[in-house]
Amino acid sequence: MISQHQLDKLLFELEQDRVEKTVSVANKDKFGEALCAFANDFPNHQKPGYLIVGVNDDGTKSGLPADEQILQTLMSFRTDGSIVPPPVITVAGFEYDDGFVAVAEVIPSFQPPVRYKGRVYIRIGPRKDFANIAEERILSEKRSSFAISYDTLPCYGSTLEDINSMSFT
Repeated sequence: MISQHQLDKLLFELEQDRVEKTVSVANKDKFGEALCAFANDFPNHQKPGYLIVGVNDDGTKSGLPADEQILQTLMSFRTDGSIVPPPVITVAGFEYDDGFVAVAEVIPSFQPPVRYKGRVYIRIGPRKDFANIAEERILSEKRSSFAISYDTLPCYGSTLEDINSMSFT
């Protein structure tokens, strides 16, 4: 999970394909779409995406009061069935003098495309939108690239001495 020091650095950066900031606490669909887009990792960063709640676009805090309910709302996406397959999400709250900040960290899925309420969402730069047919196909191909058979998996740590050369003669 992101540390408060790392969060402090992200707050004043522009939104990008791995970071979305919002002051809204009531728009659950906005949260679901963002979490889905981070799970799809369309740019293929293979790094977590962050939904930061309680922060303006310029990085200043919105004065959100410390409340466990926003954390519960973010965590509910793991099990409520609205995001399929469910992504790995961790949530944390950070208290500042000028307001509370909730952060949802989303690990990219090994089974894209991930759908929120039946639609595939992706991020390209600071923009979040639903994927078109070509983008969904790319995500589907990414999924199949992870589905390799046992005999094609690398055997890390093995050496040439581990090969039984008698079986090849």
